[in-house]
Amino acid sequence: MSEVIIHDDENFERALKRFKKKCEKAGILSDLRKHRHYEKPSERRKRKMNAAMRKNRRSRHA
Repeated sequence: MSEVIIHDDENFERALKRFKKKCEKAGILSDLRKHRHYEKPSERRKRKMNAAMRKNRRSRHA
């Protein structure tokens, strides 16, 4: 669980920005989106294969 301690001289918007950054680094939102719906094993393999192909395509052109 990510938590942010708000200092006395810090405004709420700044603390919220730090909290969002911590959540992004921890991968909480992506994990939540990933578990929102059940994904069949065949769909998972297909998604991973497509991601690997995209990554391979990017590395060849760079």
